Amino acid sequence: MPRTLDSKFHIDNIVDQYGAELDADKVKAYCSNHEVGYQTITKYLNQYKTKRGHWKVTVKQAKAQLEKTVALPSNVGIAKTTIDVENLIPDKDPTFVKFGHFNDVKKIITSRLFYPVFITGLSGNGKTFGVEQACASSGRELIRVNITVETDEDDLIGGFRLVNGETVWHNGPVIEALERGAILLLDEIDLASNKILCLQSILEGKGVFLKKIGEYIKPSAGFNVIATANTKGKGSDDGRFIGTNVLNEAFLERFPITIEQDYPHSATESKILKALCKELNIPMVREHEDFITHLCSWADIVRRTFAEGGVDEVISTRRLTHVIRAYSIFGDKMKAVQMCLNRFDDETKESFIQLYSKLDATVEIVTEP
Repeated sequence: MPRTLDSKFHIDNIVDQYGAELDADKVKAYCSNHEVGYQTITKYLNQYKTKRGHWKVTVKQAKAQLEKTVALPSNVGIAKTTIDVENLIPDKDPTFVKFGHFNDVKKIITSRLFYPVFITGLSGNGKTFGVEQACASSGRELIRVNITVETDEDDLIGGFRLVNGETVWHNGPVIEALERGAILLLDEIDLASNKILCLQSILEGKGVFLKKIGEYIKPSAGFNVIATANTKGKGSDDGRFIGTNVLNEAFLERFPITIEQDYPHSATESKILKALCKELNIPMVREHEDFITHLCSWADIVRRTFAEGGVDEVISTRRLTHVIRAYSIFGDKMKAVQMCLNRFDDETKESFIQLYSKLDATVEIVTEP
């Protein structure tokens, strides 16, 4: 069925932004900022051409020319599917402990200003978890998108889907966040390919023009973008984060600030593990308090050795929580530690186990037959 091309944004802005006298550079800049084809705009401007690459139009004339219709396939409906969830505010996690730049992230979120943030740091140090809990404590909706090298415009912005035999437009998570005024969390952004550049105008706070259905989506109040990554978008030279890519410099420049997140200090990490023990009904008796102390000291030594180049792996905060969960299941400290180290190569695993056994005199290394 015929569908009127939504030209309101073009009408309101092309002449207002650049004046009645337009040249090729102005039109190209407009097209770049609003994701509309240069040929599409110039097609409507050609009868107002004064010379090659120059046009003189008025708002009224622009409106008359831009309000064209496009014929979509006969089986394409005008319906749009959206996220059918009333509340996207994350739940507060009782095990969460504030540390690092949490208060800064929360201030940005509660300000409701559009101020994109890039958070970088080693794996398992709570980057994503911190953003989720900042939204939870602020009462802000969060839409999280896990980025991979295959993520493209259709995954992010949306596309046509077959629903009950009809092709209808389905909003992607980015459009949902724009319309709801939610926080858009782009998780593991450094795994993305150059297809992520479809977000350029969105990272400028200008919204996005949906070319396939002829609609311009403006960001609602409160919309913001937060990206997390293990690198700074420059790739991983040491091979620790295989699959990370070098991100476009213009894309990275659209994030005003970059937050470097480190692992929490031992005292903070101890609070995290104690909160988890409480959640898992592990009593805080002397034996378990000592266990937590030994785990935090162990992780701290490994991280300092890693920073000095002595080892190639670290014990993350996430891995410490894995150990506590394993202990709540098996009731054996050394078994919990060993099982959570099995992901490492034999040499690294053995050195980490030996180090832990030196810190905790109550454990005994068991060699499997």
